[in-house]
Amino acid sequence: MAKSDGYKDYVTEKGRLVILQVIGREFNGHLREDLIQKALDAYFLSRSIEWVRTQLRKLEELGAVQLTDDAGKMIAGITRTGRDHVDRRAPIDGVAWPEDEA
Repeated sequence: MAKSDGYKDYVTEKGRLVILQVIGREFNGHLREDLIQKALDAYFLSRSIEWVRTQLRKLEELGAVQLTDDAGKMIAGITRTGRDHVDRRAPIDGVAWPEDEA
């Protein structure tokens, strides 16, 4: 059982990192939840919209994103804390550390 929890934690932490990375690549640093979900699909991390929303709320708790609502859809904006993690300046607990680029 612990092994599956370890994998689940790995996927969750990796998914949070991907979320921060894709938001950070947007020219204005903001992205809608459905586009985040599509980006996760491209990284072979296909998850439900509810999973995406849960991770966005957790990232907001951690200070990595700021959430706003647009007609019932979440829009996430990356914060300085989120950028510092993606840029390897300061780690956020519960979010995978970015790997070295080849």
